[in-house]
Amino acid sequence: MSEAGAITVLLQRLSAGEREAHSALLPLVYADLRRIAARHLAGERAGHTLSPTALVHEAWLRLSAETALAPEDRRAFFAIAARRMRQVLVDHARRRDAAKRGGGERAEVTLSGLAADGGDRIDILALDQALERLEAADPRKAQVVELRYFAGVEMTDIADLLGISRATAQRDWEVARAFLLDALA
Repeated sequence: MSEAGAITVLLQRLSAGEREAHSALLPLVYADLRRIAARHLAGERAGHTLSPTALVHEAWLRLSAETALAPEDRRAFFAIAARRMRQVLVDHARRRDAAKRGGGERAEVTLSGLAADGGDRIDILALDQALERLEAADPRKAQVVELRYFAGVEMTDIADLLGISRATAQRDWEVARAFLLDALA
């Protein structure tokens, strides 16, 4: 059985309530989770205190604690994992800001992939708030951003995952990107 097939089988076992599937799943997905974590951290400020390994481990702990985790395939699993990593980074930024209370530097990420020039630095908490507003207005567009920007999923795979055409996924990405850039301006 291929690695992708083994992951899907383990996810099905996990969905069926077999908690032991978590321990068998980690070795198969660890390298991909580290790639996603490195992508998340690539836009962070220099000297960030979380490493890709720490980010993967914290996200894995959150995923393991979810009793209702039931992704239907590996793409859905990695989309959920990317969201948990984003939540870890946001929580980390909030703790850091709370420790500095007003005078400290803010946790920032670059907007590469969102901005046309790809180099603008923005506050990760502001990005999270803008994504929450986008999700309230249009949940699918927020999903497209999470999959494309945070998980690095290709547009064709996003379309398949969300059950929409590639053209619709591309339009959603462009509208969402414009919304976020406007919200962060």
